[in-house]
This record gives sequence, C-alpha cells and structure tokens, in this order.
Amino acid sequence: MEYTCFDGILTNTWEELEGETIKALRSNEKLQSVPRCPIYPIGPLRRTVDITEHDEVIQWLDKQNQKSILYVSFGSGGTLSSEQIIELAWGLELSQHKFVWVVRPPSDNGTDSAYLNSNENDTDGSLEYLPKGFLTRTKDMGLVVPMWAQQVEILSHLSVGGFISHCGWNSTIESLTSGVPMIAWPLHAEQKMNSTMLTEELGVAIRPMILPTKKLVKREEIQEMVRILMHTKEEKSIRENVKKLKLSAENALSEGGSSYNTMCEFVKNIRAS
Repeated sequence: MEYTCFDGILTNTWEELEGETIKALRSNEKLQSVPRCPIYPIGPLRRTVDITEHDEVIQWLDKQNQKSILYVSFGSGGTLSSEQIIELAWGLELSQHKFVWVVRPPSDNGTDSAYLNSNENDTDGSLEYLPKGFLTRTKDMGLVVPMWAQQVEILSHLSVGGFISHCGWNSTIESLTSGVPMIAWPLHAEQKMNSTMLTEELGVAIRPMILPTKKLVKREEIQEMVRILMHTKEEKSIRENVKKLKLSAENALSEGGSSYNTMCEFVKNIRAS
C-alpha cells in the first residue's frame, strides 16, 4: 500500500491507549517517513448496542450475577485444532466457572476417536468435536453457542466479567470499551502484537506461558488462567486498569476529548483543502 499518496490516515484508536505509538508516528524522523501524512486517532469506534429482541444468550445472561461470566470467542475467522478444542473444553469444565463459549468446528480434519464423542445418540447433539458428555456435564454452568453470537451485546452485559479473545483489533476495542479484562489467545496476523500490548503495556490481560500457535495450551493452564482472571487478587489490578481505559475511551469521544478534537481537526483540514 502506498501511504505516501494519502492526505491522512484515520485510525481506530485513541491517544490515551496508544500515546507513545501515535507520538512516534507524528514526530519520530524515521517512522514519520513511512506514512508521510497526518495521523488522526478518532477511536474507539465500535457498533453501538441496540438490543431490540433478547436472544437465548442475552436471556441466559440476564439470570446471572454481575461479572460472573467468562465469554469465550476467537472471532468470525478464528479456529482451533480439534486437540486444542478438547483441552479448552476440559479447562473450562475444570474451572467450575460459568461461561458462554462461541465454538466453531476445528481447523484440522482429523479427530481423535479416544477424545471425541462418537455416539450418535448422545444428548450432546451435533457438536461431535467436543468431549463426550461435555454439554451434559456443563449444562448448568455454561452455554455453548455454535458459530456466531452478538459479541458487542454480550461484552456490554453486566454479567460478563472476562473474555478469552484472539485479540483481533475489533474484539480488543469492544472488550476495552466494555470494561472487560481478557485472557489473550492470539492466533495470527497482528494479534500477537496486540496481546503483548494488552498484557505487558496496559496490564488488562493475562496470557498462556507459550503462544497457542506454537504449543498446545493444556487444560490445567486454562483452568488456572480462568481462576486468576475471575477469582484472585491479581484480577483486581487488571480490572482497575481496564476500568481506567474504559473511562479514557469515553472521555476521548466526548466534547473536548482527544478523539473529538482530532476529528474536528480532520474536518477543518478537509474544508481548508
């Protein structure tokens, strides 16, 4: 992409979230030569929550305690191997913590018959790539949603207190603006960089010891991460950090905020050109 042809770049972020990066792009001599045009951080931008009809998931969340639910989703294109799905399922079950899991078929074609449910009459239904009896054993503690769910509505719900995420930028923005801390589980592209920022720089997430793309994340580690995020003293500092970012996001978009002022500057430059 030829950035030098642009008159400006609008970015879905805000000064308080990525201040050092934005400053570098504007003032660092070497980095400034990459875009060669003004950078306009005007975020956070996300789809607004407009619940006109409560679906099954929202109705289930309405019955749960505040900050008690772990939401699990790897985005519209994120998939795990069959073996990793098994470990994640067992990790969630062993944690004994309530969850909503948006699950997609495994990325690999092979399945291990010793792990997977091969009984056509099993009450778990058609999600044969989950451990045998998983849905039956977790029916009172979890909700499994095939393929897709209303993510913005779910993350904005008062009962949701954590998010296992692939760290795609849209999901990251949606989680931060909802004040929901994360277990970072990057899969590809810029997600690894995002997960590093969320854990090491912003302190709003925890992550596996080894990248999930390099090594299988075992059920014991998944269980422990869920426990840390949802139950321990460590999660209090994470929640405090994400609460501050949520507030900074709201301030950035309000009149006089950094993104509000940047958008005004952008409009002014358009009118002057």
